[in-house]
Amino acid sequence: SAASPAIPVRPATPETPVSTPMPVRIQVEGTGIDLEVVPVGVEDNGAMTLPDNHYQAGWYRYGPAPGADEGSTVLAAHVDSRTEQLPIAGLKDVDTGTIITVTREDGSILRYATEGIQNIAKTSLDGHRLFDRTGEPRLKLVTCGGKWLESRDDYEDNVVLTAAPVS
Repeated sequence: SAASPAIPVRPATPETPVSTPMPVRIQVEGTGIDLEVVPVGVEDNGAMTLPDNHYQAGWYRYGPAPGADEGSTVLAAHVDSRTEQLPIAGLKDVDTGTIITVTREDGSILRYATEGIQNIAKTSLDGHRLFDRTGEPRLKLVTCGGKWLESRDDYEDNVVLTAAPVS
């Protein structure tokens, strides 16, 4: 019998190029949002992993890093704990034009200007192109929002801030 041809397999989630420094801190001007950033991946259920604490944001390491030529850099953090609301809870109130600062591991700093904020139902988040790898470079900062759904032990929505690079 003839041998099966070798079929090259490309990973579905390519690593970010080494030439782009990883983000290590994010700050939102005029708010208390100032978080360490750590690289994260994907949970078994397909959801983006979040740090299990409230002083870090996760950077989706399989997508573009801040400063990439195209696509959306996604950073996400918990909105609260069982006992307190965290500074990122104010994300929903950030004004258009507010400056977001991202510090990268090499010490370089990138600035972004807020374009807008959306509340997106968690059930339809995939359809909103949050994790785009192509198109204009954008920063997407995400946390939970909307109503607390006791039956799901989760919030109904995600609050997504979209910001564009400032030169």
